[in-house]
Formats: sequence, C-alpha cells, structure tokens
Amino acid sequence: MRTIKQPGEHELEVKKSRFRCALARVTSEAEAREFIQQRRRLHHDARHHCSAFVLGDSGEIQKSSDDGEPAGTAGVPMLEVLRRNEITNTVAVVTRYFGGVLLGAGGLVRAYGGAVSAALEQVGLVERRPVRTMTTTVDYLLAGKLENDLRSAGYQVVDTSYQDLVRLRVNVPESGVDDFRAWLAEATGGVAAAEVGDRTHAEIDT
Repeated sequence: MRTIKQPGEHELEVKKSRFRCALARVTSEAEAREFIQQRRRLHHDARHHCSAFVLGDSGEIQKSSDDGEPAGTAGVPMLEVLRRNEITNTVAVVTRYFGGVLLGAGGLVRAYGGAVSAALEQVGLVERRPVRTMTTTVDYLLAGKLENDLRSAGYQVVDTSYQDLVRLRVNVPESGVDDFRAWLAEATGGVAAAEVGDRTHAEIDT
C-alpha cells in the first residue's frame, strides 16, 4: 500500500464549476471525519463537500459520501482513484463551487475523480512496506562508519542515540532480517549484533 507524501490541495475548473480537492493523512475514522468537517467550515459557502477515505494497513476500511450529488457520481469515483493507486490512511475531500452549468452524471464522475487524481500527483506518494525495526549497539569509534555503511547499503536508519554506547535503530524488510544480521556481522567484523523489534511500516518514496 501507499500513502500521500504530504497534505495538500489542488483545484480543477470544469465548465465554470470549481472542484477543490484537499488531501490529508489520517489513521482513524474520527480523524477523517474531523478533516471533512474542517473543510465544510472553511468553505461553508460551497454547495457540496464530497469525500472518500481509506484506512488500515491493507486498506480494509473504505468510506465515501456524495454529499448531495447524484448517487455514485462523486464519492465512489473519488474512492476508486484512491483504491486504484493502492492508497491508505488518506482522506480526500472535494469541495464544489457550482458554476451554473449542469455536467451530467458522466461529467461529475470525471470531475470528482480527476480532482483527486490531480491532487495526488501534486502532493506525491510514498510506499508503505512492512518492516522490522532492528536495534544494534556499537562504540563511538565504529558508529559513524556503520551509519554511513547502513545508508549506503540502502537500509533506513530510524534514529541514533548517543549514551555510553551508540544505539542505532534500523528498519529492515521482514523477509530480510537474516540477511541484515549477516551483513551487520560482516560490516563490523563480528562486533555488533542486532535485536529484532516491532513490526511496523516504513515509508519509501515511489
């Protein structure tokens, strides 16, 4: 699955109607609905605030709303764009300012879906991959070189803490835990070992 790199918004104009799509990251239905309400308050003079959101590590929670537009012409095409792009933990709200020209069902579907697609292109996407957070501890003499070697090898260093020794936390693909241990042993001449931590998701630019 993927998610948006950052929140943002983008506006399309179709036959004098303005379709302003706002995107935000969310991790719960409550957060998604609060964002929708924020957009309603911000653009209280607009006719429609159609929405769609996807939540969960596998995108298992999916909701949409046409908010007064003909059934199936707004929320569903918005949701379909999120699904087609394999996006999760994201809410999209398209605020429509009516321009006086009726678009018809097909026109509405294209406008609402197109507004979300254009906004996604503008904010950018990151891939969410399942990883294990591995922890290793080394002395100060080795720490700088090890951190550089980790990054050069493509590993994601989550954080580095300096105490009596230096502790590095590294995200490793779930299938690559054994390979990482072997790499670490070789890189440090057998000095450093790694503890397996929690399963989480790392974000990688697409």
